[in-house]
Amino acid sequence: MGRRKHFGSVATMLSMLNQAHPNGLPEGLDTGRFRFALCGSAPVPVSVLSAFESLFHFPVIEGYGLSESTCRSTFNPMDERRRVGSVGLPIGNEVRIFDDNDRPLGPNQVGEIVLRGPNIMKGYYKNDDATREAFRSGWFHTGDLGYRDADGFFYVVDRKSDLIIRGGENIYPREIDEVLYQHPKVSDAATVSVPDELLGEAVKSFVVLREGESATEEEIIDFCREQLADFKCPKAVQFVTDIPKGPTGKVLKRELTGVKREE
Repeated sequence: MGRRKHFGSVATMLSMLNQAHPNGLPEGLDTGRFRFALCGSAPVPVSVLSAFESLFHFPVIEGYGLSESTCRSTFNPMDERRRVGSVGLPIGNEVRIFDDNDRPLGPNQVGEIVLRGPNIMKGYYKNDDATREAFRSGWFHTGDLGYRDADGFFYVVDRKSDLIIRGGENIYPREIDEVLYQHPKVSDAATVSVPDELLGEAVKSFVVLREGESATEEEIIDFCREQLADFKCPKAVQFVTDIPKGPTGKVLKRELTGVKREE
């Protein structure tokens, strides 16, 4: 059977378009009619976004939001202020970064993204405990980690629940995925935490190779070592046929240990 294609993730879709046209777009394809592409649901690696824009010649505008915030809470400006890799500036609500004690953090400090405003839901249906926990301190706690720069632009680092703590060091899987997407043989990737008897947690990456390509675990790990500190690099790489994703394109990391190995 052929490799199953998954169009649920914006990152995957952009990556597939990049790979479909490695030597340029078909003659006669008019991209001048497109003004921009909107991106949400899951972060797009900067390398994938930049490659897409260099091919198709129109910008990808990233935003951030949740169902609880009535879709979007931030958007990148569609002018010269746009910052690739950022989810932009707040729209219609307040956005802050809190530490674990619900204290506001300053620029470039990573913490939990919290929201407040008229677009935020009132609570979870028939779940008072979850509502109280989410709205502690008067702000809605998203469960996402991020930071803002000195100019107020926000950046999403990862899900708080996906943070890997290896021997006391914090590791953000998205940072590793960004590197993996830069490998010329990699089509899709996702990094997760696995148990480690000595250090508590270890880093494992799941990789989908481009069609017709082959690679070894050592090759992928060595590539990561060229760009990441050693403690951040995956200690194991598993090649798979597909990265499981939900309807909104988010990686279903809990299902990764059950994915089928590539033959």
